[in-house]
Amino acid sequence: MTDRLRVARPPVAELHVHLEGTLEPAFIIETAGENGIDLPWRSLEHLEAQYDFTDLQSFLDLLYVNLEVLRDADDFAAVTHRYLARASAAGVRHAEIFFDIQAHTRRGIPAETVIGGIRSALDRGLTDHGMTTKLIMSFWRDLPPGDAMDALAHVLDAGLPIDGIGLDSAEVGYPPSLFVEVYRMARDAGLHVVAHAGEEGPAEYVREALDLLHVERVDHGIRSLEDPDLVERLVRDRVPLTVCPLSNVRLRTVDTMADHPLPRMLELGLLVSVNSDDPAYFGGYLDANFDAVVTQFGLDAGAVEQLARNSVDSAFLDPVGRARLHGEIDAWKRDRSE
Repeated sequence: MTDRLRVARPPVAELHVHLEGTLEPAFIIETAGENGIDLPWRSLEHLEAQYDFTDLQSFLDLLYVNLEVLRDADDFAAVTHRYLARASAAGVRHAEIFFDIQAHTRRGIPAETVIGGIRSALDRGLTDHGMTTKLIMSFWRDLPPGDAMDALAHVLDAGLPIDGIGLDSAEVGYPPSLFVEVYRMARDAGLHVVAHAGEEGPAEYVREALDLLHVERVDHGIRSLEDPDLVERLVRDRVPLTVCPLSNVRLRTVDTMADHPLPRMLELGLLVSVNSDDPAYFGGYLDANFDAVVTQFGLDAGAVEQLARNSVDSAFLDPVGRARLHGEIDAWKRDRSE
């Protein structure tokens, strides 16, 4: 392994990863067979040939077919365990994981089954993988806000263990302003609140997420750079942005990795972290994302350390947990200097 690749893998927190986006093709085919699910793919090779996306919607169309294989609590536990194991190998020490509740309840799977299965794996995360975790329930923004309100009300009434809510799926034409009441309910319940904004949608969506939803963190946010006043605000208020480089390239929100705004975001002083988004679909987990930006932009150890520390400072950690992860980064830094 080269020095450059060693630089690219400090201990980090991953704050933007969709559990449904971690279903590997082999797992999809295997689980479909076990559950008697008739998918349109004739073989593993046929499925893998579908992973050529032109935009966000083309990816979502494939994702929504593949997640049909998840049926019972054991399936949700299995995919969660697989992600934790792979992320731990990539250097992740804390993960805040999205899941799309409506993707499953609309198929007749109770929220209790979904969350129970995921939680059973997360609860073993520290023992099995040396990782702490948070669970964030995301809503599809292209469904009526009332659906999200009903889903959130059910989870809260049932006392199901989630740590926060998010907003994802097709962005353009579905501004954050549609979900004001949903986010008010979540904040009143003491949940953390984040939202995808400024991926394909305009910088104005980032403003709405901040001003109307009062989010604590913006997922993606790369189009914020189109609005200098917004950038100044994000820097001043230390608003975290969870950027996903390989995802941005695969979904054509940037043309090539060379065009990615990450170096500019660091230069401007934005609180930006590197994440994997939907790693089974976009070419790699967190280590691959770090390797891609280090290789493309020649980031030195100082820049990589800053990205790692940004991820910790952006996480929903208590002071003890945050100090623990900064301590691990300190140890990594010392090891490199010896």
